[in-house]
Amino acid sequence: MKRTTRNSILIHLAALVVAVVILLPFGWMVIASVTPQRILISTPLQWIPDTLDWSRYELIFRGGAESVGATFRAALANTTIVAVGTVAVSMVVGILGAYAFARLRFRFRQAVLILFLATYMLPQIALLIPLYLILNSLGLLDSVVGLIIVDCSLVVPFVLWILSNYFLTIPEELEEAARIDGASRLGALFRVVLPAARPGIFAAIMFAFLLAWDEFMYALIFTSSNAAKTLPVAISEFAGRYTTDFGLVAAGGILAALPPIIVALIFQRYVVSGMAAGAVKG
Repeated sequence: MKRTTRNSILIHLAALVVAVVILLPFGWMVIASVTPQRILISTPLQWIPDTLDWSRYELIFRGGAESVGATFRAALANTTIVAVGTVAVSMVVGILGAYAFARLRFRFRQAVLILFLATYMLPQIALLIPLYLILNSLGLLDSVVGLIIVDCSLVVPFVLWILSNYFLTIPEELEEAARIDGASRLGALFRVVLPAARPGIFAAIMFAFLLAWDEFMYALIFTSSNAAKTLPVAISEFAGRYTTDFGLVAAGGILAALPPIIVALIFQRYVVSGMAAGAVKG
């Protein structure tokens, strides 16, 4: 067997193993979501159910005002608003800030960028009390606006890191040519740099959306009602004090995972190229 053929086989086998390890829990979650509760708690565990139970999805989509379905639907709307709002604010701030770090020369430029990244590396629990006091003083506890603000503290440093590195890969000569033709610096940014940085921007949008969509700690501490509760918190509350419907938790997890999966499939080629290019210079 040729060496190239053997390496190809090994690579495909490794990819298959990784795919199975990653997809197996998700596949079991799909099965659990339609498995009756009596089978899920039986011993020994029955991996393939003899009957399918779709009542959990019906409860989520059609449940009354006081049901877990109503809580899930309200949390889905809140999560969408928080994720979209966080992405919008973070991208505006991140694009302008990343362009400044990549193109402008000022004192302590690298130190300031490292300081932003250091805030991203801090554990969330270390920031809970200061953020709680700030939101309380502003009257933004238990509100989607408050969640957008605190999520931006997580997402903006990440966007700055991705886009500042990506902007460095774009030749400055393109901007200089645009400015010679009469464009301002902002005009060159929007007409030259941003179109050339489209893969990096899509990558930043994708990962910013995922960070905001899946954020749990801040949403758990800073929300208390359906007015601002997000999906991770709502799903965690499906577990009762004395019993847990594991199938309901699985059904909620599947529905919560679908929007990020769809977005990732749409923008996957931009995400791969954007992350690869944004990591080569710094």
